[in-house]
Amino acid sequence: MNELDLPAPAASGLLPDWPLYLALNGAAALLLMGVIWLWSLKRRDVSMVDAFWAPGFALMAWTSLLMAGVASPLALLLAGLTSLWAIRLGTYLFSRWRAHAEEDRRYAAMRRKHGSAFARVSLMTVFALQGVLIWLISLPLQLTLLTAPAPELSWLAALGTLVFLLGFSLEAAADAQLRAFKSDPAKEGKVMDQGLWAWSRHPNYFGNAVLWWGLFIVAAEAEAARWAFFAPLLMTFLLLRVSGVSLLEKTIGKRRPAYAAYQRRVNAFVPLPPSWKKRHNDQEPCPGNGGDI
Repeated sequence: MNELDLPAPAASGLLPDWPLYLALNGAAALLLMGVIWLWSLKRRDVSMVDAFWAPGFALMAWTSLLMAGVASPLALLLAGLTSLWAIRLGTYLFSRWRAHAEEDRRYAAMRRKHGSAFARVSLMTVFALQGVLIWLISLPLQLTLLTAPAPELSWLAALGTLVFLLGFSLEAAADAQLRAFKSDPAKEGKVMDQGLWAWSRHPNYFGNAVLWWGLFIVAAEAEAARWAFFAPLLMTFLLLRVSGVSLLEKTIGKRRPAYAAYQRRVNAFVPLPPSWKKRHNDQEPCPGNGGDI
């Protein structure tokens, strides 16, 4: 057989049963959240749900890889990066939850508002919603892992890995700096404005958004995953406007009076030198609160 007779490489495409696999992943995400919901009822504390947010994405990655049955370099890279983030953030949030005796103020307020209906309300608006979001945002990962044969690693994987590591490092460093700050009794009631927090009011959320764009770039090695470009956009929107920056900014000023001055001198999301914020404020004497988010 000469070179002209060699069969052409098979084109990559989704596995024939990919809709079933996606449905099974959705069921797995909801099952995970359902079990944690039952645990929260026993403990009368919903706060632990935050610790299982990141591990839920690792679950989506590994169930997809197992169903596809092909441990390609691309599949292992995606599952490995997702698991690295899940272990780091999940461990951090779980230890933070264990260190606090009281339920997170967000969920405590929901409990007071809904009274006896709180169990049902929390199931739908906290646990089931998080399960759906985990499934939806992880679609690029799932689609790549359910593609066969798996695409070869290229510059996209290299670029995505670098972006992921940048975001991962920013998030981990910001969390470590904040934990050290909060562990100092002398800092009680004060505003964290050191390290990365001197450049951004929410550097941990910014790092989270960046690492998810990195994961999407890696997943984009598979053509099917590119159709799920909305996933990192949705994660960034949630961090900015729903459960992250905006939610904290609404209440933190009441708890820390010095936060208003911090807002004026430090950018909200994208880390920027404090001197840039000062110049921005000098040019716009009456900026809207949070307008730089």
